[in-house]
Amino acid sequence: MVSITPSVLRPVGLMSIPESESLSRRPTLIRKRDSTHLDIEGDAVPPNPGKRPKVTFDTDVDVRVLGEWEKGPELIREEVRRAIAKHAHGDNAGYDRVKEIFSVEPTSEDAPSPTTIRNYMLALLTNVASLNKSCSGLVHAVLESQWLGRDEDYLALYIRFLGTLVSAQGGFVGAALRILVENFTHLPLVNGQLPNYPIIARSQLYIRAHLALKYLLQLIPSASGVVSPILAAAFPHPTDSKRAHVAYVQNLLKVIHYAPELRSDILALITERLVKIDVQVQVDVEELEEEVGEGLAEDVAKLGTAHEGLGAMDSEDEDFDDDSVTSDEELDEDAQRLKDVKSNVEKMDAMIDILFAYYHPFFTSRKLEEKDTALEILLSHFENLILPTYRSRHTQFLLFHFAQTTPALIELFAGACVAIAFAKSRPAIIRQSAAAYLASFVARGKHVPSQVVQDVFDIIGRELHILLTEYEATCRGPDLRRYATFYALAQALLYIFCFRWQDLTVDAEDYADDDDVAAFEEKPPTWAPGVKETFSRIIHSPLNPLKVCSPNIVGEFAKIANARSLTYVFSLLETNKRLRLSRFTGSASRGSTYSQPSRETALSLKNDDSYYQLDSYFPFDPYHLPKSKRWIEGDYVEWQGVPDLEDQRDDIDSDSESNDELPSDGDDEGTGTEESD
Repeated sequence: MVSITPSVLRPVGLMSIPESESLSRRPTLIRKRDSTHLDIEGDAVPPNPGKRPKVTFDTDVDVRVLGEWEKGPELIREEVRRAIAKHAHGDNAGYDRVKEIFSVEPTSEDAPSPTTIRNYMLALLTNVASLNKSCSGLVHAVLESQWLGRDEDYLALYIRFLGTLVSAQGGFVGAALRILVENFTHLPLVNGQLPNYPIIARSQLYIRAHLALKYLLQLIPSASGVVSPILAAAFPHPTDSKRAHVAYVQNLLKVIHYAPELRSDILALITERLVKIDVQVQVDVEELEEEVGEGLAEDVAKLGTAHEGLGAMDSEDEDFDDDSVTSDEELDEDAQRLKDVKSNVEKMDAMIDILFAYYHPFFTSRKLEEKDTALEILLSHFENLILPTYRSRHTQFLLFHFAQTTPALIELFAGACVAIAFAKSRPAIIRQSAAAYLASFVARGKHVPSQVVQDVFDIIGRELHILLTEYEATCRGPDLRRYATFYALAQALLYIFCFRWQDLTVDAEDYADDDDVAAFEEKPPTWAPGVKETFSRIIHSPLNPLKVCSPNIVGEFAKIANARSLTYVFSLLETNKRLRLSRFTGSASRGSTYSQPSRETALSLKNDDSYYQLDSYFPFDPYHLPKSKRWIEGDYVEWQGVPDLEDQRDDIDSDSESNDELPSDGDDEGTGTEESD
């Protein structure tokens, strides 16, 4: 450094220089600098030796104040290596500091800078081979750290770390997959709003999660078997919001695009959870007070209409759940229960609508193989998930809709129901349920042709003849416990007749496309061969199905059969009123003689005949979910009754209870199920 004060150099061995000359000349060891570039205001003025020269600064220079000294990549790499090595020998000080880098919240004042955390991730990447089971704490800290909302460079680095980790340390495959799957639920917007990073939209966060999962599944093909139970475990709880369910279901369906081997498992998982919500809704509705439950369908419809404009799950301008608008503390018990039911109905409606949209392209495709494959999946879900579940109310309409897309698929679904209903190796409850599905599909399916209706009628009729031959010899009266399969098939036949009696005539094909049933009024219909004989055989048998089958179905059958000159059964109904089913039931369960009727007791008298009658459950009763009902429009046969039957109804009502009839108007209530949506 050169001093401003002139210094006098006196080399040894040289002649002394006069003092006057030493002031005029300043010898220096550095090159003289050109000062012409200095910006000096005013005219050039000789410097004053007694004053320090004025220094100016350029305002365009970028001045940066360094807060904390940032370590370089090489130093961090060595720090991480030593921390892992010392951790293996019990020294955890450095190990805990590295773990803290990834554990601290990005919004914290102690959060590392983007450059620092990227360098630490690079350091871990080079030391993956050392991250064994003893380092699980550090590994989980990295896996559970915030990564979705960071920049593209860090995203690529994180995904690369995951791939290297699961390849080198197979024990962390499940943990890595679990972390990725947990991002498939409804993500808060703050996950994409990390400090010092650009804002990431929620839809982009989902894309990043799928990118990472796709990479791992392609890198390790065996991971597909590991991720399937993880997907099931991460499914939202039934009490979680509709947004959480919708987001998770949509993301599950996206997984199928890059992991088709998971298609069957994913669709079965969604259907299983949908059925559980469906059944829970029916249970809750039945438990609600009558006046609350009656208005539930209308309330839900209004609620669904009000929410149609909310948009998809990726809307970025709101980050709240619709379910939390009203505080639970403000509601009484009944109001809270009603709110919970509505919430479940909305979840179910949204989930089933997503499934309708997913299956639709396969059944509209020109490729027959895609249709067959999709229907096979639905039939598998029907047999294993829907059919064994009592009181499923809406999930089965996936089959109802898509099975009607072609005549071949109609026959395929009807044939599947017939095979299950007649399989003696199946449990009785499954056979009865299959009979109800068969009857309801044939009766309610608008695209089911007349020939299929007649074929199903003939098949059920033949089976009933076989059962009668087996049971009549030892039958001493109607008994639901002993002859449950017979009564289930008999009720199926009555139900089909109530809705499709026109298709059981010889002129059915002429009126197949005519909705005006008044065309049959010109003359009594000519019934197809075997129709009258079948009904006469089963109705007047000792098993007496009109006493055991559901009264509202039996009552409507009696009216239509009489009006259409099929048969007259009102005298039998009058006789049945004086018959108590309790006399013929229950003996088998107590081990008494097979043919010995049971003795009436005070306890048995407390139960009316409805306790011993067949349930009136038909799975394709009216569908009222506000959003997804659009899919079955045009597929459904609404209850119409018989023209000119209203005048007769007034006379008949005096002989039968008013609640034992099917409705004649269009609301369709009471045709099978006793509850409303």
